[in-house]
Amino acid sequence: MSAPRLELRHITKRYGDVVANDDVGLAVAPGEIHAILGENGAGKSTLMKVVYGAVAPDAGELLWDGAPAAIQSPHDARALGIAMVFQHFSLFDSLTVAENVWLGLSRTVSLREVVEGIRGKAAEYGLDLDPDRPVHVLSVGERQRVEIVRALLANPRLLILDEPTAVLTPQAAEKLFETLRKLAATGCSILYISHKLHEILALCHQCTVLRGGRVVASCDPTRESTASLSRMMIGAEPPRLERRPANVGPLALSARGLALPGHDRFGVALEDVSLDVHAGEIVGIAGVSGNGQQELLAALSGEDPRADAGAIQLFGQPIGRMGAAARRKRGLHFVPEERLGRGAVPSLSLANNMLLTRHEALRAFGWIDRAALRHQASGVLRRYWVKASGPAAAARSLSGGNLQKYIVGRELDAVPKVLVVAQPTWGVDVGAAAQIRAELVALRDAGCAVLVVSEELEELFALADRLHVIAKGRLSPSIGSAEASVEQIGEWMSGLWTGGPGQAAALAGGAR
Repeated sequence: MSAPRLELRHITKRYGDVVANDDVGLAVAPGEIHAILGENGAGKSTLMKVVYGAVAPDAGELLWDGAPAAIQSPHDARALGIAMVFQHFSLFDSLTVAENVWLGLSRTVSLREVVEGIRGKAAEYGLDLDPDRPVHVLSVGERQRVEIVRALLANPRLLILDEPTAVLTPQAAEKLFETLRKLAATGCSILYISHKLHEILALCHQCTVLRGGRVVASCDPTRESTASLSRMMIGAEPPRLERRPANVGPLALSARGLALPGHDRFGVALEDVSLDVHAGEIVGIAGVSGNGQQELLAALSGEDPRADAGAIQLFGQPIGRMGAAARRKRGLHFVPEERLGRGAVPSLSLANNMLLTRHEALRAFGWIDRAALRHQASGVLRRYWVKASGPAAAARSLSGGNLQKYIVGRELDAVPKVLVVAQPTWGVDVGAAAQIRAELVALRDAGCAVLVVSEELEELFALADRLHVIAKGRLSPSIGSAEASVEQIGEWMSGLWTGGPGQAAALAGGAR
């Protein structure tokens, strides 16, 4: 038998008193898709950063093709043939897709060749991507595609993927799986981190389970179930979401004929969007990333106040021209899809990040009650089981899933009258996802109007009372979740509803 492509022996990494990785060992064979499973904060991302050279271990050794290897930087890792797609993207907003990809390649490759390479890989693997678009106009899902294509262009021998499908639609995720299977068939090894247990069952050959930084189990996932994997990971099966029929109240948030041009030639224009969200219900919006979700969220939250005043109403009052702060004062809170940079300031403490949307600790003349702020942040950490050293911890020190729990918890804790939330369980483990969903349902039952924008159909069907689909900046009619099917929503995601943009294009093509 050949030597493992990658072998880790006794890897240990500490951050002060926190042991992120504790005597971890694993081996990955050539052509093997190996899952790394664990709760948020279990040490998965730290371990992958050790492999990629972004973090130096305090103890242990790494072997590559059976020989000891010193990977002291990502440059060393790339020289060996290791590529990584991070959960938090490493892209420059001011550059185009092609320029971002070009930065990681040899200077002997021209930008024109990079553009052609991106188009070729995107077409080969079904990842819709325009190399000329600036990154700052891309949705989270589209940025994920950039990271994946950049890694594929490196022709890696080991590909590390940290939550690669967190913001991909089921169709796009299945295309990615086809890509990964093709790569594995060529001998490329893959380390795959995901909280979606059904993906691990369908895709992976081996699985290593971490808990509290230690390896607690190794298994062949093809012989396991989602329930058994969950027990290995969190010691129990995730609680079932208990729901009662919605007690629908008065109209809370509405849009009528909302139309907005794109901010630039790459933006998606909103066309004649009409939407109602009542108190006591959860309305879900599905769609393929980059079809106007960002633009709609910005218009509803107040980040983009260009709409006609009456085009968006909150409890019957026009708010289309109001900013986000004015809407929050009226009870509308918002969870953006981007955690770092918009949901939280990376360098600020968790306590200070409360001030982005919560002002209870502000006193007269601009004074801040620091004790009240710390108490408020500690309450969110405790209630939502956020793993952090305390309210003084910097936002960037948290794992992706724990930061997501903190940001969602911050807005839930405000007891909003209307909550607009994007990708509520992006990158969180099955236990935390169940908790967040249960909290959203409890908020609905308490009379809040909740609008959820997500690219996870399973999540939307579990949460929403009614569903819409957004395609090319237009919103479908609503349909009750109980009456909808995955197949129908999938068709609507291509704009194929009566009067939808996809149907209009099909009819025009037939006429020609």
